[in-house]
Amino acid sequence: MSIVTVQLGQCGNQIGREVFNAICSDVHGTHGLCSKKENESYCDACKERFFSEEESEVPVARAVLVDMEPKVISQTLSIAARSGFWKYDDRSHFCQKQGSGNNWANGYSVHGPRHKEVIMNLIQKEAEKCDRLSGFFTIMSMAGGTGSGLGAFVTQCLRDAFPTSFILNHVIWPYGTGEVIVQNYNSVLTLSHLYQSSDALLVHENDVIHKICAQLMNIKQISFRDVNQVIAHQLGSVFQPTYTAGSGLHYSRNPLGDLMETLVPHPEFKMLGLRNIPQMPENSLAYSTFSWPGLIKHLRQMLIANAKMEEGIDWQVRPPILGSSNPSSHSTKKPLHFNTSIANLVILRGKDTHSTDLGSFRDPSLYTSWLSPQDAFNAWKTPRAFNKYEKSASLVSNSQFLLKPLDSVIGKAWNMFASKAYIHQYTKFGIEEEDFLDSFTTLEQVISSYTIL
Repeated sequence: MSIVTVQLGQCGNQIGREVFNAICSDVHGTHGLCSKKENESYCDACKERFFSEEESEVPVARAVLVDMEPKVISQTLSIAARSGFWKYDDRSHFCQKQGSGNNWANGYSVHGPRHKEVIMNLIQKEAEKCDRLSGFFTIMSMAGGTGSGLGAFVTQCLRDAFPTSFILNHVIWPYGTGEVIVQNYNSVLTLSHLYQSSDALLVHENDVIHKICAQLMNIKQISFRDVNQVIAHQLGSVFQPTYTAGSGLHYSRNPLGDLMETLVPHPEFKMLGLRNIPQMPENSLAYSTFSWPGLIKHLRQMLIANAKMEEGIDWQVRPPILGSSNPSSHSTKKPLHFNTSIANLVILRGKDTHSTDLGSFRDPSLYTSWLSPQDAFNAWKTPRAFNKYEKSASLVSNSQFLLKPLDSVIGKAWNMFASKAYIHQYTKFGIEEEDFLDSFTTLEQVISSYTIL
């Protein structure tokens, strides 16, 4: 089944291009770690997911590009075409001249309704090219105006037009120090609206990825491209084909459906975080060896201590001891900083994955009491290595990992809202104070649901 990617705004388009690049370089990589037959079925499954074959022989990305300024889209199209490995369809993009001025209301209330028909027609055409549609993967930032405002609007339109298709929104969480003065308003409005229409939100925090670039990849002067490449590598490590528990000898056919089924057991909980190890500069790979028990041990501790990368993990954090049957006393005994999960998915790529012991992820103390660990934990595997890493492990987790950043964004936005700062910039495009209050209420509910796990 195929995934249609919708790239929204500057950030969404730049990351989208890096994702297709990462997937293509993985397919063309000569790993030699699995049989030729294995490699062929892996590549076929990948192409069906992300590319349509055209007469030109160069795979064409199943993607729609949307931005309110032309510059980034024209760069994105030409860089992809120059790669020679893949390209975008020249007709699958839409841009305007004026931008959204970092204003969510402008993207959502003005550009969205004005250009709805054209954008949705492009998406419809792309969906019709798929033999079987798994769903939509949208990529956007929360800080600006187009990705966030128009992105939220387009997601609602997708939900209306494709009520039975899966929608996964990939959201870039802005730098805490700030890129845009009203980024917290934009973030609150984006998240609350996506929560209504999306099946799940997969979140990457800019601050975390920046740290990975500095500390793990040893990059001295970090550019947006560096950050985007790390994000793209992590996304590829999840979306490239794998064998799921139920798929038997064939690669999973419904990537988005499988992801939702394993990770979103309840519509109140749809925040997903992603961790991927190991990550290091390419020139260090030749001197490094990894064992599955070591990678699994690190990944599990990253989960329970809510560490976003494998350096600086707090090894003191331990799961709570499950001895009390009384739920209220159980929650008060939780160790400080312990990150409770609803559901976890571990994805292993490389040799000897079949003999790997993942029992430590089935520990009931990691999970909320209303799901059995058998339902809450899943593992996908493939002997095919990913992007030059002989062994790599990814963890997609529906857990309390976002409570702190979410609380911080809401707090900052509320302080500005209480003093009516910049509200007039939103009301002139039809977003009233009532809409802000509704958004705050929605997100406070999300925080409260995750807190009492």
